[in-house]
Amino acid sequence: MGDIALLEDLNDAQRHAVTSEAAPLCVLAGAGSGKTRVLTRRVAWRIEQGTADARHVLALTFTRKAAGELRSRLRALGVRQHVAAGTFHGIAYGQLRQRWADLGARPPALLDRKARVLARLVSRRDGGRSPTLADLAGEIEWAKARMVAPEGYAEALVATGRRPPLPAHEMAALYSRYEEEKRRHGLVDFDDLLVACINDLEQDPAFAAAQRWRFRHLFVDEFQDVNPAQFRLLQGWMGDRLDLCVVGDPNQAIYSWNGADPSLLGGFSRRYPTTGVVRLDHNYRSSPQVLTVAAAVLAQGHTSNADLLRATQADGPVPTVTASDSDVSEARTIASRLRRTRRPGMPWAHLAVLTRTNAQLVLLEEALRSARIPYRVSGGEAFLERPEVRDALDDLRRAPVRTPFGARLADLEARVAGIGTAGPGGRPEETAGPGGRPEETAGTAGPGRPDEDDRRSHLEGLVRLGREYEAMDPAASAEGFSAWLAATVRSEGAEDGADAVELTTFHRAKGLEWPVVFLAGLERGLVPIGRAATPAAEAEERRLLYVALTRAERELHCSWAERRTFGSRTVTRTRSPYLDAVDLARRALAQAPAGSDPVRLIQAERSRLGRQSAPGQRRSRPRSPAAAMVEAADPDMIAALRAWRSSAARLSGVPAYVICHDTTLAAVASALPASHDELLALPGLGPVKAARYGEALLDLVSQHRRSA
Repeated sequence: MGDIALLEDLNDAQRHAVTSEAAPLCVLAGAGSGKTRVLTRRVAWRIEQGTADARHVLALTFTRKAAGELRSRLRALGVRQHVAAGTFHGIAYGQLRQRWADLGARPPALLDRKARVLARLVSRRDGGRSPTLADLAGEIEWAKARMVAPEGYAEALVATGRRPPLPAHEMAALYSRYEEEKRRHGLVDFDDLLVACINDLEQDPAFAAAQRWRFRHLFVDEFQDVNPAQFRLLQGWMGDRLDLCVVGDPNQAIYSWNGADPSLLGGFSRRYPTTGVVRLDHNYRSSPQVLTVAAAVLAQGHTSNADLLRATQADGPVPTVTASDSDVSEARTIASRLRRTRRPGMPWAHLAVLTRTNAQLVLLEEALRSARIPYRVSGGEAFLERPEVRDALDDLRRAPVRTPFGARLADLEARVAGIGTAGPGGRPEETAGPGGRPEETAGTAGPGRPDEDDRRSHLEGLVRLGREYEAMDPAASAEGFSAWLAATVRSEGAEDGADAVELTTFHRAKGLEWPVVFLAGLERGLVPIGRAATPAAEAEERRLLYVALTRAERELHCSWAERRTFGSRTVTRTRSPYLDAVDLARRALAQAPAGSDPVRLIQAERSRLGRQSAPGQRRSRPRSPAAAMVEAADPDMIAALRAWRSSAARLSGVPAYVICHDTTLAAVASALPASHDELLALPGLGPVKAARYGEALLDLVSQHRRSA
């Protein structure tokens, strides 16, 4: 491909990023802005121009899959010579293996799982409160990613506000024993590969010179996900040269909990004063309506307008927000809407459902299976294949024969309650993150590992299923429960490549896209996650939602549940505070002409809300959507609906909000539905509530129409 062909389908900013002679170059590429196209075109352009030699190019990615895609695109661009592309760990391991061979040294044994050593060092704590080996291994990985030694671990916790799986002094002692145990047995783990390569580059001038001769032109993708150890290794490969191009997006920095340091991208120009910076802010993926909502979420966190994206796609529908009375109802409503959304000829694979945590996917699997909708759970084990679930089922079966199933289940529930200290609102952080392991490992960054809270969530799900089974089977037994699970819950997800709805988490969805996206469980305690106790952690949670929102190409549907069940506990939930920004954007979209600039829409709506406050008074919080809808509806209709809700609540012995939320009443009063189908389209009225209360609501609406 010639010079002109490499540039002909690029916009001005993309063309500048490809052809810039700045050294180093920092490309700030927003979601859907064509960053992979720009990165590969820049590599090909420099090779075509003779300013880079393909044999001396190194492109660093965070997964082997991404590295393979990069090489494939370069071949399609006519780059026939081999370009080295791989992960930090993979490249470091390759260099070390060659070094050991040249020195005639026996390579150390590679420890593929830290748990194999940690299992010998950890004693079980009283009360079932022991963190999992995966929790402990993850904490050590975080420390190593941040270049923190055991003796500096406690200080690092204070500096970052991180919550360790063990008290700081215990975790530091375990970390130290782990390192000593590896040394005694001649083992290295994957994190040691980075440190070993760093040390050799810094201490052996001949080795450093050889590697710098081999790799002269460096390119790094997803630079916002680089951790301090990886950056120090990158500096070792660079030496005193500046032939470096990094591509990243500060708004998609979502892995600092796993060791990544977003400030490395934010402070890149200060570190290298000659840096040229190019911003790619035209989005080629999502509709203006989706981008307006995503921009509002960022703007709510005071993100600079310069970081927001400009739409290039055609207009789509305004994103929706739906409230359901329970998590089960939410899952069933999503299944129903998936079927209605899929038009003739539309593949199921064009639809996806995303959640904040793995554990939330279980109910969605059940709902889609019941609705006979093909689905695939991305990047994770099926629920019944999770180690903690398998172990719990074994415990149920091993209980004394005379112990009733209900008592066995109660014992399991008590043990689950003793796991960790997080309350029902503090659900786990998804642990899929960048890592880029060498080829010898079982997988790349992606499968993730359940932490203490994730383990608890899965076991709570098992208890809930046990109670459901117990209510149906008078002769309930552990064996019967296992058979029931195998028949009704065992994953029937589609095979890779089959046409199916994708079920995945916010983290795993990064880098992917679908025409239609549903975001489920947008509740406080999940979005943001309950453990996000610092401003930095809260900001990352906001960015994570932004990543999830920008996976949608055309349609976006958000939902939350007023009640969620954890084991046998049903907990009242409140919607995510980030949904206030979503509603603000939806109001702006409803009033704006097609083709409006999303940034200006948000600014205009904020100004309008600000003007509603009286002069000289403190600016009041914007009214909720429900309050606005109630004020807009006929007062007689609202009064009749509230009277009905109060009566239904008294008869059922539950609070009024359990019957219907104010949002639902406002929607009924505004829409005045005339059929069950119209009821189902309203927020908070899933199939269960529509069946239970539909006739009464339709009768009230009919009476109102006759008296109007």
